[in-house]
Amino acid sequence: MASSLFHQSDVADPYSIYKGMLDKNPVYWDEINQIWAIYSYEYCVQILKNPKFEIPLVNLDNEQKLNETALVILSNLTRLSNGIQHKITREIAMLLFSNMNSIAINQIILQLIENDLYENKIDWVNSVCKKLPVLSILKSFRFKEEDCDFITEKIEALSKIMLPKKTDEQVKLINDNVGKLYFIIEKQLSDLPFYKPLLIKVSEKNDVSAEEIIPIVISNFIGLCIQSYDAGRGILSNSLLQIIRNKTFSKKIEIEKSVVETLRFDPPIHNTRRIATEDILIGKNHIKKNDSVLIVLASANRDAERFDNEFDFNIERMNNNENLAFGIGGHICLAKYFSINLATEALWYLFDQYKTIRLLEDKIHYEPLINARLPKNIWISIL
Repeated sequence: MASSLFHQSDVADPYSIYKGMLDKNPVYWDEINQIWAIYSYEYCVQILKNPKFEIPLVNLDNEQKLNETALVILSNLTRLSNGIQHKITREIAMLLFSNMNSIAINQIILQLIENDLYENKIDWVNSVCKKLPVLSILKSFRFKEEDCDFITEKIEALSKIMLPKKTDEQVKLINDNVGKLYFIIEKQLSDLPFYKPLLIKVSEKNDVSAEEIIPIVISNFIGLCIQSYDAGRGILSNSLLQIIRNKTFSKKIEIEKSVVETLRFDPPIHNTRRIATEDILIGKNHIKKNDSVLIVLASANRDAERFDNEFDFNIERMNNNENLAFGIGGHICLAKYFSINLATEALWYLFDQYKTIRLLEDKIHYEPLINARLPKNIWISIL
């Protein structure tokens, strides 16, 4: 009996697995892991749009022994909330996005490249992808250089707060650094002119005290940083691979279309999870209350029922933007357009500034993650 859960580092081509499941078991009960795996576009959308499928709880009863500050963050993140809490946290996250200042990212990219470039070689993932998205957010809110350095250095460890299961070492790193992170962000945001009006607006609209709003604002700013680190690095990494392989870099519009098609063809996030809150019929399958559901977004993105010639990388396909890389419905990722624009600007700068970009390794190794397909390294030469 096949398992729907595997580490991306262990599989050379997950898409061949998804195709087999799409053809034979688009809704599959994984007995080994006690979870429903959903592979078709139609059923993935049906579940993502249905409020009766909720985000599962992480760290129930604090069995992971997170400290008080980490628990505050975890309990207030938009990505992990449901119902009225999700409505409030989502509104706050949207207000944070609306107050970002426009910045020119070219200088940031140039500095990141110059910092690590050696003999015209650079690891695109570790030198640029893991830093640029987070720095773009921090600098748009005018964070000091030393604060940017601390956050970019610690964000990898802190991003593990999202994992349903954490090692003791991961918990220790979170607990050791989360207090300083929270303090830095609260201090900086509280000095910005939009901060107090934001608290008042959300407080009055939702009949919640301003004091209760503060940890939600700080937590969701941290959530934006975590999202930008995880998904942002994946979009920049995977898009670069596809652009080089398909030679779609002659114009900026080609870069943008390539980023969107990469989100369909080779997205960074491959699956997400839900819990059924009541008995629900999906196709002919009876999903029971409290059943776990794995929504395989990367499979849906290659569903022939939705995308013509689904295994071809085609930047001119008319409906590439219908991909599910950022989800759909109430929990659609708020960073969608920010991420696409950032990747477009960064990659266009790279290919416009340097006339020859070449992959130095054919085989790409991936992080040992179940939900995300993220390259560990991408060594390139730039001339």
